[in-house]
Amino acid sequence: MTYDDVLAARDRTAGRLHVTPVLTCSTLDELAGCELFFKCESLQKTGSFKPRGALNAVLRLEGVERVVTDSSGNFGQALAWSARASGIEATIVMPSDAPQVKQDAVRGYGGSVVLCPPTLAGRLEVRTRVADETGAVYVPPFDHPDVIAGQGTCALELLDQVEGLSALVAPIGGGGLVGGMALVAAERGVPVFAAEPMGADDAYRSKRAGERIVDPSPKTVAKGLLVSIGEHNWPILRDAVEDVLLVDEDDIVSAMRLVWERMKLVIEPSAAVGLAAVLRHRDRFGGQRVGVVLSGGNVDIAEMPV
Repeated sequence: MTYDDVLAARDRTAGRLHVTPVLTCSTLDELAGCELFFKCESLQKTGSFKPRGALNAVLRLEGVERVVTDSSGNFGQALAWSARASGIEATIVMPSDAPQVKQDAVRGYGGSVVLCPPTLAGRLEVRTRVADETGAVYVPPFDHPDVIAGQGTCALELLDQVEGLSALVAPIGGGGLVGGMALVAAERGVPVFAAEPMGADDAYRSKRAGERIVDPSPKTVAKGLLVSIGEHNWPILRDAVEDVLLVDEDDIVSAMRLVWERMKLVIEPSAAVGLAAVLRHRDRFGGQRVGVVLSGGNVDIAEMPV
């Protein structure tokens, strides 16, 4: 994976996705002690950054009639939308405890939902069976070069929209978004910081140990980050990401409320982790111009910790 792969993904998906806006907020600048520029991926197709990678991966397939993935939320919606936009069918394997609103959203974007036990083993078993029975091609939610390259288009846009950025900050779960952004930022000479909950800190521990660590039981309100760093994503995290910044649960909820109240934007907990990291680690960014990715806005009100 290279910077050129991200450029190719941008060309491949051009005109099919939103160029999401960048917004500012003077109140949050004062709290952070720096200038913040928020890349609003919550306003992307399907409500998150995920279609960038999903669509790029789908468009790279040739002669494929059906795709399948396993997802409890944003990537499932993104793949369902991307498949329908490309004229193919998608099956999304979702855990049986996935909120009904998210299951309905996948169906609304044209995907078929197959429920599985709410375990990693259950996802794998059902996903494999669906692929065998239907001939569907598996598209991983984050651990795939085409997905990573597609997610990197977020950084291309942000760096073109705002001049003189000193750093980029984005939440990390499996590492597709941060990995793609780091491919771009390394070429442009801008450091990328990954932001991660303390209860799901495998990226933080991996970075410090120098080897990929998988967390079997992460726990955080930021449910979009309840996955471990992917195999393809790990080398990028190791070599091209400046640091991983940890935040606690109170940091996440507080940052989410600030965006809701001060910017009048609806974001999900995972999307607040980047801002939470900047606020908690103010000494790392004092006086700088910092790009922060608000990664998604797919909120299930019944689950909100506020």
